[in-house]
Amino acid sequence: MLEKAENSSPGANLAKGLPIFTAANPEALAQEKAYLNQLNSRPVLVRWKGYFAKTGPGWMQSAMTLGGGSAMASLFAGAFMQYKLLWVQPLAMLLGIIMLSALSHQTLSTGARPFDAMKRFVHPVVAWAWAIGTLVATIIWHFPQYALAAGMTDDMIKAVTGWQPQPFAQTLLLLGLGLVFLTIAITISWNYSKGRHGIKVFENILKSMIWMIIICFSIVVIRRSIDGGVDWGKVFRGFIPTEIPTDKREVSVLIAGFSAAVGINMTFLFGYSYLARGWGKEHRGLARFDLFTGMLIPYILATSLMIIATGCTIYDPQSFASGSTALSPVKAASMLESAGLPRFISRIVFGLGIVGMTLNAITMHMLVCGFAVCEMFGIEPGGWKYKLACLLPAPGLLGVILWKYMGPWIAIPTSAICGIMLPIAYIGFFVLNNSEKYLQQNKPRGSVALFWNLGMIIAILITLCSVGYFIYNNVILVYFIK
Repeated sequence: MLEKAENSSPGANLAKGLPIFTAANPEALAQEKAYLNQLNSRPVLVRWKGYFAKTGPGWMQSAMTLGGGSAMASLFAGAFMQYKLLWVQPLAMLLGIIMLSALSHQTLSTGARPFDAMKRFVHPVVAWAWAIGTLVATIIWHFPQYALAAGMTDDMIKAVTGWQPQPFAQTLLLLGLGLVFLTIAITISWNYSKGRHGIKVFENILKSMIWMIIICFSIVVIRRSIDGGVDWGKVFRGFIPTEIPTDKREVSVLIAGFSAAVGINMTFLFGYSYLARGWGKEHRGLARFDLFTGMLIPYILATSLMIIATGCTIYDPQSFASGSTALSPVKAASMLESAGLPRFISRIVFGLGIVGMTLNAITMHMLVCGFAVCEMFGIEPGGWKYKLACLLPAPGLLGVILWKYMGPWIAIPTSAICGIMLPIAYIGFFVLNNSEKYLQQNKPRGSVALFWNLGMIIAILITLCSVGYFIYNNVILVYFIK
């Protein structure tokens, strides 16, 4: 059963910590806390230098958000609106970080598991809706990650070998690739339960893959820039929201960019990544640094580079205006080649970037399912039950052949459900961050509380508006107003 604090005060009577994860090396954790206590009083540049080697949970969030959703949102933004929406995903991620920083403050101040805190100090229905929404979103959106990863790998194989398999052989190849990706994801995600060393290995792998994604898209942009194909003036202006889309299709791309930045499953996993590391109050400064350097900056770099790469090569507003928006990363790779980029860059380097994004997402989906199932059923994370829970989304490997049939009828209702759940999670974090009963002496006060609450309210309102627009255009207009 979940460990309960001995203190009977309301704020302490919670499920706390993840002892199976953190008990592996208590001496190292104690030394780290002592080091951070000393570091937190040093000048800012000294602190940042000390923090840099200890980051991790922020990179995990980058790995989860840099998946198929971010890839498609960036691809559509660049191909159909060029650089006009470069501001969207940085703003969306910044709003998400405001909410996640509140969650980090709560978790690190109390040591409480977020699901239990939500259940006790907001409402059990909200907590269960958060967990169930997390599982629904993760399992459904696991399918397109495999479809995209296998499709891009298949395209790279064809680009290198020129092989054009028959349909049956093609299906076998895609299934084989799906099994390879599943094996890699299991190996990486199960390492996470091997104490602090396993967590460190896991996070270093994720960091390497994220930098690989950034480097791949950088190569595409640099090569196109050398050829004179990038208007950097337009690029820089694209980061300023001077043009707000009004056309329905353009607004849909804008909302897709907002939705891809932070998903409900990210909000669930985030607090547990701190607890698994054994982080506490001493880590609050490190956690803020980690959010900006491990999540905000890599996400902005990866998505912006992808928008620029597609915007300077396959920008085609006429097709978008006419409603011809049939575009996929595989097709985009061929279009990059047609635009004059060498095959190695357009098909291989670009393809590796997409595969890296989806493999990160596949791995993180498994991890979040492991934690969500354990919390819902009172299982202590770390043993064989936790590992089995990580396999819950594994049937998603069938997405290599099924997603083209599933996507049209399941994507819209799933997006609506997940979109509705995200502001519920955000409102829950807002309530917890203002709960004297929960945070006690750690509750933000004064000007800090004022600015934090203002930022959280803005994030909630923008998220609610995007959800409302999505439901109106994709559910009400489609199903009720003919």
